[in-house]
Amino acid sequence: MSPFTRNLLVTSALPYANGPIHLGHLVEYIQTDIWVRFQKMRGHRCFYVCADDAHGTPIMLRAQHEGITPEQLVERIGKEHQADFADFNVAFDNYHSTHSTENRYYAQLIYGRLMDAGLITTRTIRQAYDPVKEMFLPDRFIKGGCPRCGALDQYGDACEACGATYAPTELKNAISTLSGAVPIEKESEHYFFRLPALAGWLRAWAGCDHIQPEILNKLNEWFVAGLQEWDITRDEPYFGFEIPGSPGKYFYVWLDAPIGYMASFQNLCNRTPELSFEEFWGTGSSAELYHFIGKDIAYFHTLFWPAILHAAGFRTPSAVYCHGFLTVNGQKMSKSRGTFIKARTYLEHLDPEYLRYYFAAKLGPGIDDIDLNLDDFTNRVNADLIGKVVNIASRCAGFIIKYYEGRLASTLPEPEFYVEAVAAGKSIAAHYENRALGAAMREVMALADRTNQYIDTKKPWVLAKEAGREAELQAVCTQGINLFRVIMTYLKPVLPRTATRAEAFLRDQPLRWESRESPLLDHCVAPFEPLLTRVDPKRVQAMLDAEQGPGVAVPPPKVPGKAVTPPAPSREPIAPTIAYESFAAIDLRVARIVAVDDVPEADKLLRLTLDLGGETRTVFAGIKAAYTAPDLVGRLTVVVANLAPRTFRYGVSEGMVLAAGPGGKEIFLLSPDQGSKPGMRIK
Repeated sequence: MSPFTRNLLVTSALPYANGPIHLGHLVEYIQTDIWVRFQKMRGHRCFYVCADDAHGTPIMLRAQHEGITPEQLVERIGKEHQADFADFNVAFDNYHSTHSTENRYYAQLIYGRLMDAGLITTRTIRQAYDPVKEMFLPDRFIKGGCPRCGALDQYGDACEACGATYAPTELKNAISTLSGAVPIEKESEHYFFRLPALAGWLRAWAGCDHIQPEILNKLNEWFVAGLQEWDITRDEPYFGFEIPGSPGKYFYVWLDAPIGYMASFQNLCNRTPELSFEEFWGTGSSAELYHFIGKDIAYFHTLFWPAILHAAGFRTPSAVYCHGFLTVNGQKMSKSRGTFIKARTYLEHLDPEYLRYYFAAKLGPGIDDIDLNLDDFTNRVNADLIGKVVNIASRCAGFIIKYYEGRLASTLPEPEFYVEAVAAGKSIAAHYENRALGAAMREVMALADRTNQYIDTKKPWVLAKEAGREAELQAVCTQGINLFRVIMTYLKPVLPRTATRAEAFLRDQPLRWESRESPLLDHCVAPFEPLLTRVDPKRVQAMLDAEQGPGVAVPPPKVPGKAVTPPAPSREPIAPTIAYESFAAIDLRVARIVAVDDVPEADKLLRLTLDLGGETRTVFAGIKAAYTAPDLVGRLTVVVANLAPRTFRYGVSEGMVLAAGPGGKEIFLLSPDQGSKPGMRIK
């Protein structure tokens, strides 16, 4: 058993069983799956469960429209969801449904305990009612103006513009989205969860690092405004669980949906005798419980859910981790623009490993939105995965197979470099643990850059032509292949299928985090076969065409600010002026130059490795005429940190270095000590 062993239960939000999985959904499931795979590689006892959210009026109405039962609909959609997740290598330990025996049991148990604790109250309310469809309208079937900020076309429960929550009856100029009729008000008795009674406990829970700072700030706003009692009832007709002893009354879907986490784990326990539900969900549990969700459902997961668990006698989450939304080329996903891309459509045209890596390269621990820039997607995957990582193995394997029958040397020629690569696993692991996946990927690619530079320096293709250097050739290629193995260990949570192919090439056991500590020596590898192929831009366009049809005009990337042209010498005209907002959007950071490498293919460029205060970046700078490597290492510079990566044939530049001077040999950077620290933002 690994000395790192922890007990972890991890969940993603439950996808709604009313439609297909799309790329926006996959941000969360890929993020969670990467984190879970990392935990398992470290030797932890970790379980990842999920389920289809199978209740509610939308499912009932769609089933009616298709002429089938809701049960038939959720079964079909559930199979489609599971197929999409499996093909994207999202490996749940259990995938269940909220329309299950286990979910009914826990929903009723929790409701009973809340009732016994005096936390359920009843009162008659007036609700929006569709006089044409003859039914009470769920919040999402009413639209109108936000009663707080006035934004139009908002749903009946929350405003997407200002974040306000409200009752559907508060909407301005409301209409039913089912019939277009103006809703009338009708009375009905409903049950409410007395959330304000737990406000003090919630404040204490929220302040103990269970949520991200951005979410805590939002919770504090809700605390100041005052928590409201939560309506947990829906009237028939409704697809869900009927409330015991209350004919015609059903649990609101948001009550039984998160209970699906418990139900899915109970279902896993039912099939796994050594698993104990109480060990993970009991009040005395020492296990860790983590929920990964989108920031749009933080209200339910950071207020109602922990309050209900606490009041009902169950353990509460160790942490709730929120992420941002996905945009495509800087725009919201749009069917009309052909950028509302379903998971299945993507899978029909592109390798899922591409998207897993791209999302990982973009994701951080916060709740910022991420953008799927399709040009950057193509360039980054091709440059990083093919041009850097796979390139290492392909450059070395041929010589080992051709001249040494696949056998690696018995020693490494530069063991210090290997030790450094292994030591990098400490910070990479910390990035994974903290969900700073983008930072982890940058460190891995920096290691891949160094490895390729090592191979460039040793030139095995030259050694192969020179007599008497056979042992040196074998040793150099052995070093390269072992560094590739370390890099693939770090990438395995992100690229599980590519890692499996790499393990087959290496004739190695499944890579675990500690595998990197011992190199493969005097060991036979298999003939090399391509691990990944390049992203073909034609396939990307074919994917877009499949969603909307040929000829769709994909919007150009939305760039927050244009690069400012440096002032020209006085004999030349001044560049056109720009708006202040454009300049303010540029993120200027102090960086320390920690390594410098020549770029033989370019006359003016140097490859700089920059430290931005715990984060490293590779940037190509045209300053070779002014500086040599010894002059630059340790100096400070200013870098445009939010510049979109630019792909060269020799790598990806992840920013832009700013310098003063007319050019050529007269280019000036900051001195090593300017009173600034790497990562400091310039305002």
